Amino acid sequence: MADRIKHTVKALASPMRISEYLKTALGLSVTQIKRVKYGGVFRNGVNVHMRAEVREGDALEIVFPEERSEGIPPIALPLEILYEDESLLAVCKPKNMPTHPSKGNSLPTLANAVMHYMGENFVFRAITRLDRDTSGIVLIAKTQYAAARLSADMKAGRFEKIYTAVASGVPEKEAGRIDLPIRRECEGSMKRIVAEDGKRAITEYRTLCVREDGNAVLSLRLLTGRTHQIRVHLSHIGHPLLGDFLYGEKNDDGYFLHCTKMVIPHPITGDMLTIVSKPKFSE
Repeated sequence: MADRIKHTVKALASPMRISEYLKTALGLSVTQIKRVKYGGVFRNGVNVHMRAEVREGDALEIVFPEERSEGIPPIALPLEILYEDESLLAVCKPKNMPTHPSKGNSLPTLANAVMHYMGENFVFRAITRLDRDTSGIVLIAKTQYAAARLSADMKAGRFEKIYTAVASGVPEKEAGRIDLPIRRECEGSMKRIVAEDGKRAITEYRTLCVREDGNAVLSLRLLTGRTHQIRVHLSHIGHPLLGDFLYGEKNDDGYFLHCTKMVIPHPITGDMLTIVSKPKFSE
């Protein structure tokens, strides 16, 4: 199925080449512009070349070539929808479910469930991803344009992400900020460590309550998005996630980490959108 953008040119003081307008006004990437370069741009209903100019009031239609997700068969699985419109789908990924298929993994994935919900011609574009044992909000773009805008906003730090977790024990300070760089332990390793030559990582935490078992429920805000960031940072301060097999002590239930809240710019309107998913394990 082809993605389309319909747009009316507004607030343009002087004519501008279409290629430049697509980049500056619509936020299309160079790759996206190349995809519609030949036959994908219409001005006032007429197919035009990228060198053509647009003026105030022109009606543009951008038609992207068809895509299809290969190797992701639809599977009828329960799917908790948190938000949906023409551009964006937000769902709650359960614990013990991968976000998408990968080599050597035979478990049904969130991608399989979304493909069943949306139809086999849908293209699965996960903007955010969660580890298999982490639950909570996952954002999926429905169009190429929405994917590009969301990815750019996330890279620019315009996403706010809040997690809820159960830590081993109780941090000495009720709230704090962990600003420590993270890198792989060694080449090819899944495990990450705090190291001076790593990439900067910032996690803010706040203790919500202390459970009867003596372990703390924490609210965590990510200011960066490094792999395993919460798990590494909490382990480094001596309070790894309860049941974390990689950074703490393994138990039968696994660790408890849930993406609870996201505040993001909507890819079309730019308005801030808040998506919430309540974690069941904190009850």
